[in-house]
Amino acid sequence: MNELIQDVIAGRRSRRSLLQAAAALGLIGLPGLAPSRAFAQDDAWAGEPDLAKAAEQAKEFQTYGMPDDWANYGGVLKAFSEKYGFEVNRTDTDMTSMEEITKYDAEKENPVAVSSDIGLIYGPIAESRGVVPAYLPPSAEKLPVGLKGASGGWVATFAGVPSIIVNTDVIPTVPQTWDDLLKPEFTGKIGMRDPRTAGEGANAFFAWSYANGGSEEDLAPGIEFAKKLVPQFAAQEGNAQTVEKGEIPVLIKYDFNALAIQAQLKEKGINTEVVIPGVSIYAPSALMINKYNTGKADLAKLLLDFVLSDEAQTAFAEFGARPIRYVLGDLELPDTAKAKWLPDEAYANVKQVADWSKIDADKIAATWDEEVLSA
Repeated sequence: MNELIQDVIAGRRSRRSLLQAAAALGLIGLPGLAPSRAFAQDDAWAGEPDLAKAAEQAKEFQTYGMPDDWANYGGVLKAFSEKYGFEVNRTDTDMTSMEEITKYDAEKENPVAVSSDIGLIYGPIAESRGVVPAYLPPSAEKLPVGLKGASGGWVATFAGVPSIIVNTDVIPTVPQTWDDLLKPEFTGKIGMRDPRTAGEGANAFFAWSYANGGSEEDLAPGIEFAKKLVPQFAAQEGNAQTVEKGEIPVLIKYDFNALAIQAQLKEKGINTEVVIPGVSIYAPSALMINKYNTGKADLAKLLLDFVLSDEAQTAFAEFGARPIRYVLGDLELPDTAKAKWLPDEAYANVKQVADWSKIDADKIAATWDEEVLSA
């Protein structure tokens, strides 16, 4: 049996041979040993996607954390449908990056989602927990190490910049730096997503380190700043509605999300301002696909490739997000695609993170618990 296993690994015999031998020995079906399922998963993720199968799979599918208005995933999927000429019928359940990873694992016996948007720092966690396949699409060759899965399953898509949106009807003096948020007039009026579970919150925390002289390897300055800022937070993270009502008139959001809220509230006559507060960072998001959903593997592989196409990258830009290929200097965009962007000068002090592979989302969560909240 050991020789047969070595032959299969070396490619001298087929997997079918191993399965037949395992069945003869009564191994298949024993608790903890499911070679047929493991091999079926491997086979599903091998090779290029089948377009006919992808078309059938796209007629009805589920995603997590990819609402239409998150960086324009609605527009991206519309472009996806137009490019391949088939119907795309998708529903989404919004959740944080860690919730998505946990959900993939919890549902592995009956997988639901095909793909999810995650903060890039959660990609390595998805790999370590085994919820993404060892598959990278051809377009991933454009990305450097750290912006795609080391073993596969996710690719960077676009970057957001931690920023501030303010209801200026309630707060007439707009904060221009992170330090301005420490002033008494902002106490209890600031909302932000939880850095322990959401990339948007974690990357804001990371931006504070950069703004105070730290880096991806030195979070201490960010920790000291966070200790001062946390008492300024409202009891809830806040959203467009709390900004509109003035209940939580200041939000720390990615720039593209802040600009979307601004546009929404402008239609209601609510005045807001979006500010890049001095030093901030380009914080990439990523698309990950669900290893366990082999029934829709062709669709997942095709979509993972498409999000790095010119069409998808332009759709992200049209919403206000910075496409990852644009950030890397690999994509030129027409001015029309950048119409919703803040002026270039607003990004004068926005930094490129040197090495995303050195950032550990689990460490950030633990640091927030142990060194910020417990202080």
